[in-house]
Amino acid sequence: MKKGLNKKEKELIKHISKILWYEWDPIGLHNEQDEWSDEYDGYVPSIFNLLIEGRDGFKVSNHLTKLASENMGLNSIIGNEHDCKVAKKLIDAKIKLIGE
Repeated sequence: MKKGLNKKEKELIKHISKILWYEWDPIGLHNEQDEWSDEYDGYVPSIFNLLIEGRDGFKVSNHLTKLASENMGLNSIIGNEHDCKVAKKLIDAKIKLIGE
């Protein structure tokens, strides 16, 4: 992740972190009574970079799947519906805050 982030980029980082916790959560830690957690924050920089580089939903989704399988040992399939939906939310957040 680059240094000297502007206000919109910092806001995007917060959105990424929350999307990973509330929407992605591949190991199922989040429940309705929980507040936000930093459990997946270690993955934010790589996702932020993909979004800033303008990578498409397929690339972002594949990255999420690889994180779940390689870093968490989960059996995830490339192109699965859940990761595709989360990738779209991440891209939408980037477009809303920073633009194309």
